[in-house]
Amino acid sequence: MIDGYGRGAPGASDETRRALMDLVMAATVRIHDPAHGYAPEGPGGGFLGSGFFIAPSWVLTCAHVAMQGEGRDVTVVFEIGPGSGESSVAGSVVAALPEPPRDALSARSFGSPGSWPGPDLALIRLGRPVEHPCVYVTERPAAFFGGGQVFYSGWTEVGGRLKRLYGQCAVQGTVGGWADPDEQMRLGGDILPPGVSGGPTVDPARGEVVGVLKSQLVGGLGGTSIGVERLRSLPVPAAMAGAESDDDYQALFHAHDRYHADRHTSRVGTGRTWADVQSGLGAGADRALTPQQRILLLGRLAELPPPVSTHSLLDLLVRLPNVHSVDRYPAPRSWRDGLGALYETRGGEAALELVLRYCMSVISAERPYVTHSTPAAEEALWDWVKRMADDRLSREFRNEITRLWSAARHRTDRAQRRASPAYGERPVDGEGPFVLLELEPRGWERDSYDWRVGVARHTGEVLPVREDSRGTPGQELPVRLAAALTEAFRRCDEPDNPAVLQVAVVQAQLGLEVDRWQLSPDEPPLGTVRPVVVRSSNQEPPLSEDEARERRARWNRTWSVAMRAEVLDCEDGLRVPVPTEEDLRALAHETVPVLCRYGDRPDGETAAGLGRVVRGGFHIALLRRGEDRPDIVCADFHRRAVDTVAEAGTADQLPRRIQELRRGVRAGRAEMYWSDGVALYYDDPHHPLPGSGQLLEAP
Repeated sequence: MIDGYGRGAPGASDETRRALMDLVMAATVRIHDPAHGYAPEGPGGGFLGSGFFIAPSWVLTCAHVAMQGEGRDVTVVFEIGPGSGESSVAGSVVAALPEPPRDALSARSFGSPGSWPGPDLALIRLGRPVEHPCVYVTERPAAFFGGGQVFYSGWTEVGGRLKRLYGQCAVQGTVGGWADPDEQMRLGGDILPPGVSGGPTVDPARGEVVGVLKSQLVGGLGGTSIGVERLRSLPVPAAMAGAESDDDYQALFHAHDRYHADRHTSRVGTGRTWADVQSGLGAGADRALTPQQRILLLGRLAELPPPVSTHSLLDLLVRLPNVHSVDRYPAPRSWRDGLGALYETRGGEAALELVLRYCMSVISAERPYVTHSTPAAEEALWDWVKRMADDRLSREFRNEITRLWSAARHRTDRAQRRASPAYGERPVDGEGPFVLLELEPRGWERDSYDWRVGVARHTGEVLPVREDSRGTPGQELPVRLAAALTEAFRRCDEPDNPAVLQVAVVQAQLGLEVDRWQLSPDEPPLGTVRPVVVRSSNQEPPLSEDEARERRARWNRTWSVAMRAEVLDCEDGLRVPVPTEEDLRALAHETVPVLCRYGDRPDGETAAGLGRVVRGGFHIALLRRGEDRPDIVCADFHRRAVDTVAEAGTADQLPRRIQELRRGVRAGRAEMYWSDGVALYYDDPHHPLPGSGQLLEAP
C-alpha cells in the first residue's frame, strides 16, 4: 500500500507524542493588529487570534482572524521554545480565501468568526527574514473520519496573560456537504478557548498538520477545522508562470518541502526532525516509503519547476499504469499533491513501482519554465529513483526506468516533452476537457434551479465536481456556483488557453446570460475570460438511422470546411418565420443558422423556430439576444455575423471568436458593439449530456 501514513503504531511512546507537540507548538504564532502593539497582557493588546509557520516567511491562519484589523497588515508574535523569549515581525495578508469585496467598508462587514465564507483561510507573508521553525503539512486531503483524534495548538488568555496551549479533540464527522468549499472537520471532546482560531490541527498518528481551527462551538465542547488542502483553491496565474514566485501556492509548498528536506539532512543540531518523530510514531510501518524517504523525495520534487497546470498533472496521473481516477476535491495542483493522490491507490508490492513511475513522469514532464538548476534537479531526482529501485525492485523494472531516463535527457524542448510523456499518450490538440454546467429549472418554484458542475473529458466521460438540488434562485446562481466553477476551470485550463464552459439549459432558456456572470465582484464577466456556449437539455425523440447519419455529416462538415452563416428569421429588417424542417435540411452542411430576432424572452413562434433548427440537424447557431424592437435596423448585424462565421472558418474556432468579440465589447471597441448580446448555441454530438434528471455519475 502506498499510503505512508496509516494510523500509526499503537505503541508510540508518550515521549514521541510529546516531541510531536513540541514541534507543533514551537511553530504556533499569535496574530496582532499592528495598531495596538503586541503586549502579552490579555486581549487588550490587539490580539486577533492564532496561526502557524507553514513555510519559511509564511504564516497560515483563518481569514476571519487576519482580516479583523484595519487593512491587511498584521504583527506576528512567536516564541520558538521555552525561555527563548518572544519575537515579533510585521507581515501582510497576501491572500484570503475568499477575498472580501473591495467595496466593503471593512473586512468586518464581510464576515465574522462564525459567518466568514469558507474556506476561511489567509496567508501572511513576513516583511523581513527571521529564523523560525515550520510545521509539516500533509500532502493529501485530510482524512475525515469518526472516532479519530487530533491535537491542536493555539494562543489564549490565561490569568490575564496570553499563553500558548495545546489539547486533543475527537473527530466526530464533518459539517458541510460533499465538495462543499465550506466543508469542515467537526471536533468534540474539549473546550476550544477564545483565541485558538487559526491554530493547527494535527493528526497524532501520522504526525502532520491536516487542518486549521476555524470555530468553537458556542456553549459546548469542540468546534470545527478546515482542511489545509483548501489552499489548492488559491488563485491560479492567468498566464504561464515564468518563475516560482508567480504562483503563491507553488512558492509556499516548495519552500515548505525544501525546509524539511534541508533540516533532515543537515548535520547541524541534535533535535529530532519531523521525519524522526513520524518514524517514532510508526507512521511509515509497512508502507512504500518511510517518513525519511518521503521527506527527501518531496524535497527533490520541490527543486523542479511545478506542473504546467492542474489539468496536465491530472493527465499525467491517470496515464500511470493501474491508476484509474485521482479526482478529488480540490484537485491536486503540485508535484507533492500528485504524490499524495497516489496514496489512495492500493498496489501491494507494486506500490513502490507506482511511486517511482510517477517520479519518472515528473522528470519527463513539460516545464512552465526552466532555470539553470533544473537539469541538476532532474538528475538528483533520478539518482534517488535509481537508488530506490536498485535496492528493492526487479531488473525488468530497473531497465524500464533506465530507458525512460535516457529518453528524457534528450527531450529538452517543451513541445517534445508535451508530445512524449513517460507513460501513455496525450490527447491530441482539440480534445482537451471542458466544463459542463447543467441548470434544471424547478417547475414548481419560479426562477429557481438545481445545478450540476462537471468536467467532460475527450473520452465522453463527465466527472462531477459539485451539485446542488436544493433550489437556487436565479439571481444567486453566480455566487452559489463560484467555488464549483472555479475548481472545474482549474482542472481544465491550460496557461493562456482557458477551457470552454458549456451551459446546458432547457431550450426555452437558451438566452440565459451566463456569459455576463461575474463569479466575484472584482472579476470580469465569464464570457470575456473564456468561451461560453449554450446547449439544449431537452430530451429529443430517438433519431432514425438516416437522421443520425445526416446530423453527423452536418457536424463533421462544419469542422472540415469553411462555414457560412445564413440569417433565417429576418429579411430586410422584417421578422419572418424560420423555414420548415424540410427546407432547413436542404441547406448546405456547412451552414450556421443566425436567429436575428431571438430576443430576451422568446415568444412561441421564436421558440418553435429554434426547435425547427435543432430538429433540422444543426448543432451550431448564433442567437441575437436583447430587446427585439420592430423598428430596429439590423442590416449591419447581418453583415458582421456572416463575416464573423466566415473568419472563424471551422466550428472549433467559433467559440473563441465569440469570446474575442465579448472581450472587445467590454474594452470599448466600437467596431464590435454589434455583437453585444450574441449567444452561441453549440451542441457537440460527441459529448452528449448525461441523462436528464440524473445526477452525474461518480468517478
